Amino acid sequence: MTLLLEPRWKSYVVESTESVLTPAQCDDIIKTGQAQPNQDASVGVGKPGDKKRSGIDKKKRVTTISWIPFSVAKPFYTTIERWILNTNANHFGFDGVKITEQAQYTEYPKGGFYEWHMDSSIEMSDMPTVRKISMTLLLSDPKDFKGGELEILGNKKRVNLKRGHAIFFASFIRHRVKPVTKGNRKSLVMWFGGPPLK
Repeated sequence: MTLLLEPRWKSYVVESTESVLTPAQCDDIIKTGQAQPNQDASVGVGKPGDKKRSGIDKKKRVTTISWIPFSVAKPFYTTIERWILNTNANHFGFDGVKITEQAQYTEYPKGGFYEWHMDSSIEMSDMPTVRKISMTLLLSDPKDFKGGELEILGNKKRVNLKRGHAIFFASFIRHRVKPVTKGNRKSLVMWFGGPPLK
């Protein structure tokens, strides 16, 4: 009989205890994100053109996003890859986790929010690989905005990250971003996928 080796500190919600990115690196990512074509964020995970399963819905989500190409931020992606491999090994223990999608640069202006949702779909055919772990990294200085707290279902507290710090959580956990009441909350969102969960 083979015993399964599980992570030593098993958890589906993990906050970084040190910064993932320095303030200068956060500034670089903000500049890179703002230099890419931006768009109003949509909701849902339908295939392109499937308006029944995805689209813009201002009652569920108000935020602007852009995508950071791998080619323009290689050192950043190398740093994130190291973090996700260590975090997965120490906490989640999911098979085959790797970076499978470009990072999403996100700005929540005053009034911006995102209602309760999951990052993975129950229809796995809609996804290129199964999203297993989600990451939110705060790029802004927390003094630059009010509100905009990340809430994770089952977690007893609102997540108030420091600049450059991140939270990693299982993509099937429901979460939301509370409305921003002042300023502009800038963050980076990534998903890490792999083969279907077993």
